[in-house]
Order: sequence, then structure tokens, then C-alpha cells
Amino acid sequence: MLDWYKKFSSQPHQPFFTSGILFLILFMMLFSASYLNILVLDDSVLSFHAYPMVFVIFIQFFLGFLYVVFPRFLIQAEIPIKDYMNQFILYFISSLGIFLSIIFFSKITFIFQIMMLFAQFLSFKLLYSIHKKSIVKVKDDTKWVLISFIAGLFFHALFIFSTSIFSFSSELSRLAIDGGFYLFVFMVIFVISQRMIPFFTTAKAADYVANKSKNLLTIVFSLLAFKVFLLSFDNAKLNLLADIPLFIMITRELIKWKLPFFKVPAIMWVLYLGLYWIPFAFFISIIQGVMAFYNPEIIFEKVVIHAMALGYFLTVLIGFGTRVILGHSGTTPHANNFAIFIFIAVQFISLLRIFTSFSLNFSLDYIFLLNTTSILLILGLIVWSSRYITILLKGK
Repeated sequence: MLDWYKKFSSQPHQPFFTSGILFLILFMMLFSASYLNILVLDDSVLSFHAYPMVFVIFIQFFLGFLYVVFPRFLIQAEIPIKDYMNQFILYFISSLGIFLSIIFFSKITFIFQIMMLFAQFLSFKLLYSIHKKSIVKVKDDTKWVLISFIAGLFFHALFIFSTSIFSFSSELSRLAIDGGFYLFVFMVIFVISQRMIPFFTTAKAADYVANKSKNLLTIVFSLLAFKVFLLSFDNAKLNLLADIPLFIMITRELIKWKLPFFKVPAIMWVLYLGLYWIPFAFFISIIQGVMAFYNPEIIFEKVVIHAMALGYFLTVLIGFGTRVILGHSGTTPHANNFAIFIFIAVQFISLLRIFTSFSLNFSLDYIFLLNTTSILLILGLIVWSSRYITILLKGK
């Protein structure tokens, strides 16, 4: 047992990836059980679905990646095993406590949410200490990771405050979720993506040179902050003020990058696909804003946030996960037929969730489609985990 623990804890991505995927599956099962009326939860969908996705699940997965690459970005020593494993244990206990308390006694969920907030503060503190010690001159990427973490801590605290102190203030809770989604999770993933995807590309396409805009992250964060502000008015028309420049900016940026879709293997083009979900999601949001002028009766039902979460977050998660797990286990990163099937399945599930949102406009069975999407996602995650998470559990 001790030998297994040493192997499992030897690299930070192993425990954090495992925890992230485990709780993604568990919370999706909880969501499905609720909508199938298997479980009656004494809580809102914001608390048992939106909150875990924004503040519990995705960030654990990408922390596993950050704890590997963040010191390398800054030419610093690897993070000691004790430091990240102490945090991992706190993340795991907090996640499990949130999950179980939502099912059995939701009045104490806030205790585990505060523990999770404290764990994220420790993550910020650790990353900041590495950033501060580094004498590397250009530290923009790591700076924006830290800024995103500060935003995450603020909106996480706001969510806990709104649901515990104010006995659930829906306006503040929605603001906290929107802020956490765009300024925390999205920004952390985007900072990693814009740094690592061009870097990975150069290894597969020798003549490739990334042509990134100098102030890309500053502009994107500023526009996202503006979008979060506009979302608080709950008026799709106003969202156009942020969505149009975001769509133009990111589309123009991706065109500038000239990502070589047809010159790289599947382990790379899946990451490109993930990136192109970003302008697609903002384009849907623009359509929603325009239709608010001409036909406000059309229902979009969270389509934008799910296009981003499933299309971008999950595609990149599976793409990065497959690559990192294989690469750090001593195997050359590649996508076999099994991996390609999963990559395509994620795209299908993302499109199905978008169709489910629009199904409300056509008198289709929304609940059936929602449950079908959820079950397919759970099955897909379990199938992927059966191949790749087992590698993590064995350790290196």
C-alpha cells in the first residue's frame, strides 16, 4: 500500500486528474438522478450542478496540469510532493463532503464549501510563491493564472456568502457562478491553452510558428469581466456589447495562429477543435442577443454556457488528459482508435446538449433529451477513465 501511494503521489497530475474525473462522474450522476426523480435533493440546480462544475471539478483537473508546468514556465524547481499532496487531500475531502452533504444533509454543505475555498487559497498561495521567486523577465502567462485565481476566490466566497448568509440570494449566486465560470475556470484553461497548444504544435509541425497577439490575455480578461457585468442585468440584448468583440477578437486570433489541422495527428487536432468551440459559443450568444430584438420568445436555455463547458472545457480536458497521462507514464503521446472515438463522442455529446437546449422551442421531450445527454456523458467519462485513469492509479 505504501509503495502504491509513493507511485500515485509521485507526480501532481496523477492524484488531481483522478479526483477531477471521479467527481465529474459523481456529480453528473447526481444531476441525472435528480432529473430522473431517483433522488429528491433539497437544493437548487445552482448548488448541486453549476457550483461543483465551476468551483470543484474542472479546477482540480487543471491544477494537476498547472502543478507540473507552472514551475517550468518560471524555471523553478518542481513542487515538493508533500506540498501538493496535502492540498490534494483537502480538495478530495472537501469534494466528497460537498457531494455527500448535498444528498443527505444540505444544511452543512457550506462547511465543505469553505474547506474547498481554503484549498483554493492554498493553491493560489503556492503558485504565487513560485511566481514571486522566479527571476524570469516575461511572466505574463503565470500572472494571468494568478489573477484568475484571485477572481475565483472572490466569486467562490461570494457564492458561499449568497447561499449561506443570505439564505440564498439568487442574483448574487448567479453573479458568482457567471464570474467563476468566465473569469476563473475559462481564464485558467484559456491561459494554459494559448501557452501549451502552440508549444505542442511545434513538436508535431517543425515549421510552425505561433503568431499570438501581444495583449491577448489582457483584452480577453477585460472583455470577459465586462460580459460578467452585463450578465448581471439578465438582458440578452446587452450581452452583445461584450459578445461581439469577444467573438471577433478570438476568431481573429485563432486565424492568426494558422493551426495546422491537417498536418498533425489526432492528439493535436482535438485540442484545436476545443479552441474553436470558444468563438462558436460566443456566436450563439450573439444570435441570442439579436433574436432578443426580433423574437424574444425563442428559448436558448443555458446553451452558451454548455457549448463552452462541454465543447471547450471538456474537449481540452480529454485532449490534454490523454496526452499528459501517456507522456508522463513513459509512453509516446498518441491517439489510437479508442482515443479518437472518445474525442468524436465528446463533440457529439456537446452538440446533443446544444440541441437539447433548443428542443424547448419545438415541443420535444426536453427532460428525456437532457437525461440522455447526461447518461451518455457519464458513460463516455467512465469508458475513457477505464483506459487512462487506470494508468494514473498505477502511478509511475
